[in-house]
Amino acid sequence: MIPKTTGAYIFGCEGPVLTQDEAAFLKETQPLGFILFARNIENPDQVRRLTASLRAAVGWQAPILIDQEGGRVQRLRAPHWREWLPPLDHMQTARDAVRSMELRARIIAHELFEVGIDVNCTPTADLTTADTHPFLRNRTLGTETEQVIAAARAVVAGQLAGGVLSVVKHIPGHGRGTSDSHHDLPTVTTDRATLEGTDFAVFKALQDVPLGMTAHVVYSAIDPDAPATTSPILHRVIRDDIGFDGLLMTDDLSMNALPGDIPTRARDSIRAGCDVVLHCNGDRAEMAAVVDAAGTLLPKAYDRAQAALALRQPPAALDISAVEADLEALLNG
Repeated sequence: MIPKTTGAYIFGCEGPVLTQDEAAFLKETQPLGFILFARNIENPDQVRRLTASLRAAVGWQAPILIDQEGGRVQRLRAPHWREWLPPLDHMQTARDAVRSMELRARIIAHELFEVGIDVNCTPTADLTTADTHPFLRNRTLGTETEQVIAAARAVVAGQLAGGVLSVVKHIPGHGRGTSDSHHDLPTVTTDRATLEGTDFAVFKALQDVPLGMTAHVVYSAIDPDAPATTSPILHRVIRDDIGFDGLLMTDDLSMNALPGDIPTRARDSIRAGCDVVLHCNGDRAEMAAVVDAAGTLLPKAYDRAQAALALRQPPAALDISAVEADLEALLNG
């Protein structure tokens, strides 16, 4: 059960060990969950200690997130963990792309769950287009709507079988963005009808995935003044037209695509309709500002969080050697 005083924010932490000062801050502010990055990762035993410390700080089995996509966006790496192709490269290499993505997701979930991580910020279900910026392109699953939907569902199923929830991203679609939202604000000028038949259609088909992440992207045909993360108009599209009713979190507030300072970004995101804001860099002053700006979970957000986390389950039995052999055959057979 999520405590009623839980904050509408997910936080990163500074390093591989949670300090006493950090633990006291987290106990006081009660974030909904945590997200780990390469700076937090050394080896399996250390990650297990860190995830246990984070949960002990808030006093419940809070979700712990990571971006373990494969390719350059992979926080757990060799020599302790497997290295993975970027998702698009994998899709283009495998004989049965959808089945192989499910097997891959099952192995990734196995590695995550073993160190206390139970949410992976995948699949990246943005539709690949000719304009997709290189920062995103090989993180996607393909150019064809139906194939992307099938592959994304396979990832969600494979991870859930391994005890790990998925965060589908970036709603309502980042694939037409021609700039890197870590540095600049992308603007998509495609007309609404085309978006609804392509990019938005993918997320409409995935509307039942219980966790989602917004796109820091302006869709000028719908709201020329604000990116989806902070646009009430786009949030109505996400909730009403696309039909997504899961827990909706922002992409990282620290990304330069969003205007304003960190508390303004947090406040605008919650007011627009995000359930939770995601702040990743571990900066204490910024985190304190997010606490004040975002507040605690609103009633509907609390219910969505509760429903999503209730889907966590122990991993199904796994013959890891057999799954690895099946995947190897699909990739290299």
